[in-house]
Amino acid sequence: MISASLVKELREATGAGMLDCKKALEATNGSINEAINWLREKGISKAAKKADRIAAEGLAATLIDGNKAVIVEVNSETDFVAKNEEFKSLVDTILKAIINNDVETNEDVLKLNVDGETIEELIVNKTAKIGEKLSFRRFKKLTKEDNQVFGSYLHMGGKIAVLVTLSNTSEEVAKDVAMHAAAMRPTVVRRDELAKEVVDNEREVLKKQAMEEGKPANIAEKMVEGRLLKFYQESCLEEQAFIKDDSINVLTYVKNNGGTIDNMVRFEVGEGMEKREEDFASEVAKQMGA
Repeated sequence: MISASLVKELREATGAGMLDCKKALEATNGSINEAINWLREKGISKAAKKADRIAAEGLAATLIDGNKAVIVEVNSETDFVAKNEEFKSLVDTILKAIINNDVETNEDVLKLNVDGETIEELIVNKTAKIGEKLSFRRFKKLTKEDNQVFGSYLHMGGKIAVLVTLSNTSEEVAKDVAMHAAAMRPTVVRRDELAKEVVDNEREVLKKQAMEEGKPANIAEKMVEGRLLKFYQESCLEEQAFIKDDSINVLTYVKNNGGTIDNMVRFEVGEGMEKREEDFASEVAKQMGA
């Protein structure tokens, strides 16, 4: 028996109709991930993953200091708090603490001491003061050589942050690449960084799509390779059409300016997290003791 809540979850993840979602879940014994693929194979949904849904609030931010740079995501429950100066100050404190210390894990960061208080204690105290749960979600610290440059870009007031490292080119080019990555959502710099299982899964879905369209096996195979190329062009930073000049891709733009792309880190606030759903009426009733 497929529950209504499971159908609702699949519908929110894919945008497909209720009946199609129910059919997909029945065909895949209630597996959300398999049902998403089933809908894509039938051409009903283009959603690749439920994880693409953006949910939790907070800020993503970057800090560059000489040959070191850091990017973080710190979460809050509401967008209202994410815009609060006290919350922004907390994010700045965390950025500075990370850039000035050798840390590898979130636990390392939470143990860092700032003015007699650990980052963990600071977050707990700010949570009590602001009245909303705050959490440190993730970070990435990069270092560069003297022939490299950092580029960073914040989009939508810190909903998206990007940090890139390029070799043998200018900071202006690096900033252009970071801005492009913020807007176009690449997941990796180049093809060989894509996990084999991701590519295999995409190839399988595309093959079944072509077969569903009634194409013979040899034609389906050619269609798969063509569509896989499109998948690479959407996923890989170097292969995307450059946002400022779509007659060339990002790799060509950087090459034309003497450089190469070494690293890209892109944080989008709340990606892969469940949305905090609120029923305002029940919330008010709860507070009034109803």
